[in-house]
Amino acid sequence: MESALRKIELTKGSFLITEGKTCDHVYFLEHGCLRGYYNLDGKEITYWLAFENNFVTSFFSFISRKPSIEFIQLIEDSVLYSIDYTKLQTLYQKHGDIERMGRIMLERYYVMLEERFLANHFKEAKDRYENLIEKSPHILQRVPLGYIASYLGITQETLSRIRSKA
Repeated sequence: MESALRKIELTKGSFLITEGKTCDHVYFLEHGCLRGYYNLDGKEITYWLAFENNFVTSFFSFISRKPSIEFIQLIEDSVLYSIDYTKLQTLYQKHGDIERMGRIMLERYYVMLEERFLANHFKEAKDRYENLIEKSPHILQRVPLGYIASYLGITQETLSRIRSKA
């Protein structure tokens, strides 16, 4: 497994993937912070954030082998380990424990997506903010407020009002 991994160090603002490119790697984030976002008519919509000890990729692109519909950008200087699609598929075929790890990673990703869907459709903005701060208190020190507001599906002004009342 170790021989299949490649350590990479990237600076804040760098991209792991851009819209229109096929994602060929899964990354393990050892240190740093990044975000996934869509560009909707020139407006960046942050829909996920990742911190240390998380696997990240453009799952749609990586699995379907189609061009990505998202951008993945570093919010901080970061250290990651990457493995390409072909090497990962070979490891899955040869090692059931690694295939199991991949399944668990996808299960966790699915749970995160469902939690986000439910929160964005059935919770008030204030509740979404409080839940985010409860689960990830470090987020305010590491992620710009504009990205947090976008992640919560609100404007920066609404986020400022919520924070001033908290």
